[in-house]
Amino acid sequence: MPSRSSSPPLCVNGAIRYRRRDVLASAPWEVPMADVSAVLAANREAVSDLIAASDRCSACWTAPRAPGKWSPSQIVEHVARSIEESANMMAGAPTKFVTLPFFVRPLARTLLFKRVLRTGGFPKAKTNKAMNPASGPATTSEARTRLEGALARFDRELRARAQSSDSVTSSAFGTVPLTDYARFIEIHTRHHTRQMPAVV
Repeated sequence: MPSRSSSPPLCVNGAIRYRRRDVLASAPWEVPMADVSAVLAANREAVSDLIAASDRCSACWTAPRAPGKWSPSQIVEHVARSIEESANMMAGAPTKFVTLPFFVRPLARTLLFKRVLRTGGFPKAKTNKAMNPASGPATTSEARTRLEGALARFDRELRARAQSSDSVTSSAFGTVPLTDYARFIEIHTRHHTRQMPAVV
């Protein structure tokens, strides 16, 4: 219901009608900008930490950490794709994330999404082919550009979505709170930062 500071409602044919601008101004689905700014600031910090870690391991940039493991370059590319595809999700566009059957999504939401938010860590798991990069940025300088570009788009799309909805629909987890999803992405970035050779 519009707040007391809203304009008086209109009476049309005996029915109460609120002005559209007043209804929108008090829409319960809007996310407070303070909450949006907080989760985006946390994501920026996580990406900055990954960039710093990248700079410290330039000598082994394209070398796998171990047989069958990603190189630092591939780690950065995976994180950048995750942020980029999350921006697509915010915009309502198709993504490269895995698509689970509808009846499986509540289970994935409980066993993975909510668990990650609760513990602040990721369990060991394999990603889908589209998110498994064969290579990544050629240099640490290119890595910075790649990550900052992906994050800038994620920032724009999340802020835009927060103006009209407090949730987002994931092809893996179903509908989840917008700020929870942003927190999930931040934790994902930090998870992979810890895998960088210079940080381990």
